[in-house]
Formats: sequence, C-alpha cells, structure tokens
Amino acid sequence: MTFKEVAVVVGAGPGLGNALVRRFAAAGMQVAAVSRRGITTEPGARGYACDATQPAQVTALFAAIAAELGQPDLVVFNVGTWDRGGILEISDALFERAWRTGCFGGFLVGRAAASAMLPRGSGSILFSGATASIRGGAGFAAFAVPKFGLRALAQSMARELGPKGIHVAHVILDGMIDQDGVAPSANGLAPDSVAEAYFQLHRQAHHAWTQEIDLRPAGERF
Repeated sequence: MTFKEVAVVVGAGPGLGNALVRRFAAAGMQVAAVSRRGITTEPGARGYACDATQPAQVTALFAAIAAELGQPDLVVFNVGTWDRGGILEISDALFERAWRTGCFGGFLVGRAAASAMLPRGSGSILFSGATASIRGGAGFAAFAVPKFGLRALAQSMARELGPKGIHVAHVILDGMIDQDGVAPSANGLAPDSVAEAYFQLHRQAHHAWTQEIDLRPAGERF
C-alpha cells in the first residue's frame, strides 16, 4: 500500500494560502486547506473550518485530519492580520486580536502539529513571517508584535524539536504578495514561487536544515 504525505495549510485563502495548497497537491500530498469558513476550490484539497485562536477548535481540527487523512507530515501556519495605525489609534481590542491571530494561533497550531509528529520523529512545521518579524515600523505596532512573537516561537520550537526529527522553519516574506490570477508585478512576490520555496524547505535533508529564510522580489530594496 502506498501512503501519501499529509499537508495541512492553516490560513488557506487568496494569494499564498491557495498557492501552498496547489503546490502540495501537485506533489501528490493529501491536503487539508484550513480557513475560518472551511471552503476551498483548489483541486485535490479538502476544506476544514477552524478559528486558529480557539484551542478547542485547533484540537478538534487535528483530530479530524488524523481520522480522515492521517497524521500530518507538513503543517504551515499562514495566518495573520495586517493592521496599521499610530500607537494612539490602536485600540485594546485590535491589539489583542492581532496578537491572538498572528502569534497565539501559531502557538496552538504549532503545539498540535508537534504533538502529532513527535511519536514518528519526523515532519515539517513552517511559519509565515514578514519584514515586521525583524523590524517594527512606525504605525505597525499591532502587526510587528505578533510577528516578532511568532519568530521567537519558531526559533524555540526549532531548537527543541530539531534533535527529535522535526524540521521547524520561519519564512520572512519581505514584500507584498500578488493575488491569484494576477500577472506578477515588478515588486510583488508571486504566490506560486513562494509556495515552491516552502515545498523545498519540507524536502530538505536533515543534514542541512534551514531554520529561517527570507524571500523578496528582485525589485524590493532591503
């Protein structure tokens, strides 16, 4: 019997999320496309509904995937908000929502993925970051804080889980991501090209793992 790898994309939606689903499906994986609504139009994928900020929902999600597809070999956390505003304009509720969505959700998903992978001693957990993961810009406190935290989570998990056979990597996306069906722009990240980089991270041999990679279009200044 041939067993297919199982890939889970948490944050499957227009742009990078759908591109990840397509790339993993093209590689012959069984793909769980996870979003709040649980709807996917990508061939070869099964949609799952989950609010990644809710512990019970994340636990139920991974239990359902294990029962229907199998334990995950690859999990991508691609969830976050893009909130902009001066420090006096950011409400308590907005800041907390941004942190829960972009950081706490990453912890819940990462923990569930690790729990599923540790018994086998293999798997990949990938986190989507941004320029704000390493630099807090003026007017972007509510965006940068969760991204800083997510990067720290990825580093801690990599150091803990790497020796146990689980590859944890953080991807810094330095640029705006083009949307589905739009011709690549000079200064935009093409979703399919970014998805290929994620796939290659998963395929890396354990003798030479990458913990962090930054991706940007050729025209992006850095």
